[in-house]
Amino acid sequence: MKKNKLFLYVLAAIGLFILPLLAQQIGNGPVRIIDLALLYVLLALGLNIVVGYAGLLDLGYVAFYALGAYMFALLASPHLSEQFEAFKTMFPDGLHSPLWIVIPVGAGLAGLFGILLGAPTLKLRGDYLAIVTLGFGEIIRVFLNNMEHPLNITNGPRGIGQIDGIHIFGIDLGKPLDVFGFVLPPVTLYYYLFLALVIFSIVICYRLENSRIGRAWMAIREDEIAAKAMGINTRNLKLMAFGMG
Repeated sequence: MKKNKLFLYVLAAIGLFILPLLAQQIGNGPVRIIDLALLYVLLALGLNIVVGYAGLLDLGYVAFYALGAYMFALLASPHLSEQFEAFKTMFPDGLHSPLWIVIPVGAGLAGLFGILLGAPTLKLRGDYLAIVTLGFGEIIRVFLNNMEHPLNITNGPRGIGQIDGIHIFGIDLGKPLDVFGFVLPPVTLYYYLFLALVIFSIVICYRLENSRIGRAWMAIREDEIAAKAMGINTRNLKLMAFGMG
């Protein structure tokens, strides 16, 4: 049985590795679609922590995704320097923060807002929680689309442009890479980055599921009153689920 599983894992790994190379024969479009699919897999993995493990019906989860994305854009583009003189004085060419700073800051901001959303909704369950979180997601969308006046922070519905390409170990993923005479376009390089992030996230989710925290989340999901009677701190664990997601 273990040999069969190992064989399947190796086969899946080979398939995922060559998938963009095969799709690239048609053009960049199919690879770009696969890239977006991997991004939404990441989104689903985070949502699974909140809804699947803890049983909290969060319909505004994509708002945290948006906050992290805007933080990435602001820290890796000249937008703030173009709009604010104070930033232009300190950073004439704009904020071009490295990936190792942008990712933790963006994730931290999303996690902070997750906790801020979770705090006032701890007493809500089921459909009521879903309605409140859905409203929060819509508020964030409208708010970000209108943060253009009087201070242009998000550039309104047009969005932020001139975002830096991602650099990893000196490799610019925004430019084609020559590997032993075989040229990998940027969309394919981003595919491998997103695939690595998906695998990393799956490992984290698997470890969480089998941890004491994961089992406590599942106890809350099945029966919150019984979980509280068994001594589980449901308030802190709910907040942790929102933040971890």
